[in-house]
Amino acid sequence: MKVKDQFRFIIQNMKKNKVRVFMTVLATAMGCAFLIVLASVAFGLHDTVLKDTMESGEVTQIQVHGYEESETSYRAINDEDIKLFEDLEGVNAVTRQKSILQEVTFSTEGYEVPAPAVSAHFPSEEKSGLELAEGRLPEAPNEVVVGHHFASSLIPEGQSAEELYDEQGLVKEEFRYDENIIGEPFNLKLKKIADGKESSGDFDVTIVGVMEAPAREWEWDQNVYLTDHLLTELEDFTGTPNAELYDPSEMEVTETSETSYDNVTVYAANVEAVKAVSDKLKEEKYATYSVVNEMKQLNMLFNVAKAGLIFIGTIAILIASIGIYNTMTMAVTERAPDIGIMKAIGASPKVIKRIFLLESSYIGLIGAAIGIAAAYAISVAVNLALPMILEAVFDEKLPSGLRFSSIPFSLILIAVIICLTVTILSGLRPAKRATEIDVLKAMRREI
Repeated sequence: MKVKDQFRFIIQNMKKNKVRVFMTVLATAMGCAFLIVLASVAFGLHDTVLKDTMESGEVTQIQVHGYEESETSYRAINDEDIKLFEDLEGVNAVTRQKSILQEVTFSTEGYEVPAPAVSAHFPSEEKSGLELAEGRLPEAPNEVVVGHHFASSLIPEGQSAEELYDEQGLVKEEFRYDENIIGEPFNLKLKKIADGKESSGDFDVTIVGVMEAPAREWEWDQNVYLTDHLLTELEDFTGTPNAELYDPSEMEVTETSETSYDNVTVYAANVEAVKAVSDKLKEEKYATYSVVNEMKQLNMLFNVAKAGLIFIGTIAILIASIGIYNTMTMAVTERAPDIGIMKAIGASPKVIKRIFLLESSYIGLIGAAIGIAAAYAISVAVNLALPMILEAVFDEKLPSGLRFSSIPFSLILIAVIICLTVTILSGLRPAKRATEIDVLKAMRREI
């Protein structure tokens, strides 16, 4: 019996029981769609988190916190360490910063703000891909760059906090500094303690650049980034490292030629190089942190969620398989005379079994195709409607780019394989029963 004749036989028999076959296909399609839509939630949220992380600019960063001298002792990173980092294969840049260890006040024309001050190595910052919202990087010792929110943090001198800030803790519109701060001279004021007496010093600085807004909306950057030369002036004034506020005459200062840094970040050349660089630093006993390590844990959690949801969705297809089993069992009973005739003219049990397995597979494939189309339609509807519903119910704007459902090709492939496997297994027993039908009884229609 030729293959095309087998398919013709299958189609003819399916047409005889259109309603029963249709209901079986519908049940299979619903099970397949349920599996895909359910698992697509994990895929969608995973894609959103992954995309947000990849676009944050932090994915190539490796923060180095110190060098492990012993199991309980770490030292700060110094210039010798920086040189080692820069020589590693796959490293694009190494930025380093030192913090001013006291509160620094910046003021201009009746406005002031206490802001964290940080000494930055601008050549390495530029090499790492630092971008400014406006202005340029410092070229003179007294030039500084400020964080994106520095200007909006300036407040009028002499105003009470109750008048200045709104409910969100931001400076009210009428009190904000509305001039362009690029090129504006500012006064930097800090304190020192000498011989038990506290005094203050003033330094003139000029703002030449403003940082880009932080990648995350909730981050706030009002830092002031100084040159190394200006930090040296501040240290000379206070007589303490990092301009820390204490009396140097009362503290025993250990002489050292090493310069240590508070914040060191290694920038890998690309995402692929992050793991290799991070592993090398760990081998050298440096304490590091990379968002890639966090991504591994997130990927594992999402993969577990995907597997769990696919398993739950598979149960729906298993329920649909009961209908396939019933349909194929009825088909064997109704076609007993036909089976008897095929056996009488020489059809082998193998061919008869293949015909019924092909029919169950055909039902499974049609159901899978309809289920996939329905799943895509539901996915689009979910991504369009659900954000609007949640925003209306909870009165909160959801993050841009959030996807609740995503259907990659791999999920379609998994669903088709599961659906096809279940339908074949469902038709296996009825197909075997068809091969066991007695020819004489079938011809007498006694089955």
